[in-house]
Amino acid sequence: MLTEVADGVFVRQSTFCRSNATVVRGDEGALLVDPGVDGRDLADLADDLDRLGTGVVLGFATHPHWDHVLWHERFGTPRRLATAACVGAAHALRTRLQERVAELAPGVAPSLVGRIVPLPADAATLPWSGPEVRVSEHQAHAPGHAALLIPARGVLIAGDMLSDVEIPLFDPDGDDPLGDYALAIEQLAALCAEGVATLVPGHGAVAAGAEIDARIGADRSYVRALRSGTDPHDPRVDPGASYGSDWLPEAHERNMGLARNR
Repeated sequence: MLTEVADGVFVRQSTFCRSNATVVRGDEGALLVDPGVDGRDLADLADDLDRLGTGVVLGFATHPHWDHVLWHERFGTPRRLATAACVGAAHALRTRLQERVAELAPGVAPSLVGRIVPLPADAATLPWSGPEVRVSEHQAHAPGHAALLIPARGVLIAGDMLSDVEIPLFDPDGDDPLGDYALAIEQLAALCAEGVATLVPGHGAVAAGAEIDARIGADRSYVRALRSGTDPHDPRVDPGASYGSDWLPEAHERNMGLARNR
């Protein structure tokens, strides 16, 4: 079910990886960011939009991973935007994305996966009639990853960063995976300093108030420890952590390997 986390901004969390879809109400319809994850989730989200009394006039994908480039026919056929780098990566990997969806997201139409188009060149905001949404691109986690800042609502949609349950996950194909991530954390921290009161991560709980600074601090500490050659001992990958116990420790080991080999 959609939950209003700020004025006109709603979040629906899926059971799968605690994935968050975000809806921003506009004058003529809604902006839909990272809808997911399986067919039932997407159909339920469409029902939620019906109850909210709004259609979708614009879609946005924060990055090109399979669980962020999904769609449902009931959302209609508005433009689904992303950064140019994100679009390029998604189109290059579309067959693989469709394979992952078939494996992990039953009920999703393969033909709708990754059908995103690039933002207009040099666009700093999304082209729509709702509240201003600023696009902040970086290269952490995945090519062309973007966060969305809604200044009038005090909301930052962070994509797959600043999560309470996921450690920083680097792009292993990046030129400087750890350095890129460190730069992106500071970029998001600067956005948060502009008056963000609500932070929506791609996965995990929505953060407010002091918790936002805590998220930034946790990710800074994790990346700094790796860059200094030490294990961060992050509670998100402690043996008692319930989230991602079947895959997150392995991801942490991959991060450690990237740090050793950089």
